[in-house]
Amino acid sequence: MKVTPTIRAELEQYLKQEGLSMMEFGHIAGMNRGIVSSIVSGNKSMSVNQIDRITEAMGLPEGHFYVLFIENYIIDHPPNMRRIEPFLFRCAELDKLDAIRRVVGAIMDNLLYSPKLFEIAEELLAQGRHAAALLLYEGVAEAEKYQHSERLAVCQYRIFTIQIGDDQSRNHKAAILFEPYVERLDDLEQLDALKDLANVYRSLRKWDKVEEMARQMRGKAEVQYSIKHQQKNRKNREHEKETRNPLFGYIAYADLLCASVCEAQGDYQQALQYTYAYADLDWVKEDDEDTKHWVNLFSQWAVGNTYVYKLLSGEISLLNDYVEYIATTSAANENEKLSKLLNVIIAANQFSIDVDNILKRFETLIATFSQQPSSDDMYTRQVIPDYIAWFGYELGFYYLYRGKYIDGFKYLMNAMVKSHIINNETYFINCMGLFVRFQAHAVPETKAEYFNFIERVWENNVQKNGIFSHRG
Repeated sequence: MKVTPTIRAELEQYLKQEGLSMMEFGHIAGMNRGIVSSIVSGNKSMSVNQIDRITEAMGLPEGHFYVLFIENYIIDHPPNMRRIEPFLFRCAELDKLDAIRRVVGAIMDNLLYSPKLFEIAEELLAQGRHAAALLLYEGVAEAEKYQHSERLAVCQYRIFTIQIGDDQSRNHKAAILFEPYVERLDDLEQLDALKDLANVYRSLRKWDKVEEMARQMRGKAEVQYSIKHQQKNRKNREHEKETRNPLFGYIAYADLLCASVCEAQGDYQQALQYTYAYADLDWVKEDDEDTKHWVNLFSQWAVGNTYVYKLLSGEISLLNDYVEYIATTSAANENEKLSKLLNVIIAANQFSIDVDNILKRFETLIATFSQQPSSDDMYTRQVIPDYIAWFGYELGFYYLYRGKYIDGFKYLMNAMVKSHIINNETYFINCMGLFVRFQAHAVPETKAEYFNFIERVWENNVQKNGIFSHRG
């Protein structure tokens, strides 16, 4: 029978080896002799703080005894959350994810611990320790998978938002897994969830899903907005939940999303109708500063998108006006200028317009587009990377068809790399096709760069999927 080593035995051996008394070690560790004696004699369990002091005093790396701590004081013991909670926070701080995973596995047979683990996960998420929080959310979700509780739905929502990243195929899977839980969320939290799902599906160009999420969000937001103003004179509302953004904004944003669906389908006239709808917000009852800010934002978006839909409908005489609009738009959010300049390139390619002067005017801004800012906002995290890849492809297309091969291949290769990073198969294939169309004009160095990149992608895919073929 295997005997599990103990921290007590390790400490006792260390004291003998170093010839230290309990008082001397206690002085080094900042602990009194009585506590050291109780630990060595086995009469006292240890806190994570004491473990850390002992570890440091023995000259060992931080977290050295955490595996033994789990073995000695958590596994096969009644869970003591006063001991476990600080241990989990410390593991998160040291990025000891395996230790967290083991603790969760050891205690989650009992649903009584779900609420506390959920609270800890929420605190870790607030601290930005997403990987650690994810393990707790997954543990709670697994334990409560048959409970149909709101907490289960919130866990699934948190898991979804944490898992969303660069890989669009994984993002699609995460969205599909989370979507059935939306209806179990609190009525107001459903709005944020639907908005996040819509933006993920938007980055995936799943336009039927974007429209579905937008319509659901609009219907629910209209109900909640009506309830809010029916009850505006009700007292004692201080405990009511709030959405991330003003309620009216979800109604307006639903129209903006539906306009983007129509744009993708080439129905620019219907896109204009949706744009006029979110431009006209006279029905909004609030008049606070936050409301004014959002009303102004939607108004700005409507002005720009009205130009876009008319431009893409063939009104190319509006191009200069649109460019001036881009130039005079506040530089507070350069991501918005990315999407606006993308529209210029799309129109240029669609109607064979020379926009060299426009590109020259914005060349400094264009050079920064690959430097995506970090953000917790789902639009910035998902739609902007998609735009960056799309922009590179359209710009490569523009230059290659105009015989400017050096610039064309530069932007095309950038788009290929970005498409591969976000795992966007459509863009990647389009980039490959465009390269093949113009490969006769590529210098040897560019061809070598292209084929080396394709080979690396192939090798990574083979290793990832385990389908290497061996010839005898």
